[in-house]
Amino acid sequence: MKIAVGLSGGVDSSVAALLLKQAGYDVFALFMQNWHDTTGTLHGDCEWEEDKVVAEMVAKKIGIPFHFVDLSDTYRLRVVDYMFDEYEKGRTPNPDVLCNREIKFDAFLKCAIELGADYVATGHYCRKDEFADANGKTIYRILAGADGNKDQSYFLCQLSQEQLSKAMFPIGDLMKPEVRRIAKEADLPSAEKKDSQGICFVGKVDLPIFLQQKLKAKEGRVVEIFPDFYDNVESKDDIVSLSTPLKYLESDGKVIGKHQGAQFYTIGQRKGLNIGGHKEPLFIIANDMDKNIIYVGEGQNHPGLYRKALHILNDEIHWIRPDLKMTMGEQRDYLIRIRYRQPLQHGKLIYNEEGLYILFNEPQRGITPGQFAAWYNPDGEMIGSGVINK
Repeated sequence: MKIAVGLSGGVDSSVAALLLKQAGYDVFALFMQNWHDTTGTLHGDCEWEEDKVVAEMVAKKIGIPFHFVDLSDTYRLRVVDYMFDEYEKGRTPNPDVLCNREIKFDAFLKCAIELGADYVATGHYCRKDEFADANGKTIYRILAGADGNKDQSYFLCQLSQEQLSKAMFPIGDLMKPEVRRIAKEADLPSAEKKDSQGICFVGKVDLPIFLQQKLKAKEGRVVEIFPDFYDNVESKDDIVSLSTPLKYLESDGKVIGKHQGAQFYTIGQRKGLNIGGHKEPLFIIANDMDKNIIYVGEGQNHPGLYRKALHILNDEIHWIRPDLKMTMGEQRDYLIRIRYRQPLQHGKLIYNEEGLYILFNEPQRGITPGQFAAWYNPDGEMIGSGVINK
């Protein structure tokens, strides 16, 4: 069996390659370059080149062939252009989820197969297993990684059964300290390398500067909404109302400053406002793209940050397990996550003609359109996901 390891130069993919090699598989490394432009990045100009050097050294140390592929055109088209389009609409995309669906387990997978691979392995902290259904069809499952602090299953929430059939996650049963230990004992060049941060394959960025490659800055007003505003908001308990964000007017609050473009800010954000005079930090609670206004509230417990439900459009619902797809009018209890590393939240999925609604047992902070909601079974299996519409 021939396996291509997506070797990034990091410790996780390095140990994944090592373990597969030690298990007797025919392994080769495949390093992908996905980004050239350094506009807005906060690290060195040639970070990908440094990663490539480390990856080559790791491959040599392990004793496996090394290949290189440039997927930057595909990455720009499928991930970065999508990012720009979403931010322009006032939504907040998750490029890491898109990168896994569109690049690692699509474009990269196809390249690996062309090089003779039967499977693609990555350094994700998640697990996969399979079983045969009553008709003998193989069903693949994604489960949370054994290391609860590093579980990366959420980033794979858009994968299909076909993609999972070709995927391997060799370190999913390990804890991060164990991965570091294995790397050090094997004297791998990546053993002490810090974990990557920021946008998948782009790195840590100054988001407004990065987005200004395509989105123009435009001065607008910052309006503060005070807690007593909500005393006059009519309370409704139907699922449509609970999942619909409040629409603010400039007259509902007080203008306290200016910003350089509503598209550069996201719900729940606290950094980048540069407005003083408050005891607690200010957080973005809403944006008005038409009027270029952002609304803020003081303190992380501001009522404008919390909502008890969200909505996913029909064509944005994705079932990792199509055999468990809900029927019209059905309701189910699941554990839900609306961002990476968020503790799983108890809630109910409600499926009707308008799409999928998720009603949480407790109000959720910072529900953000454009992000992904993923739902899990109690045993840690991720069942499906969808893009948050509102």
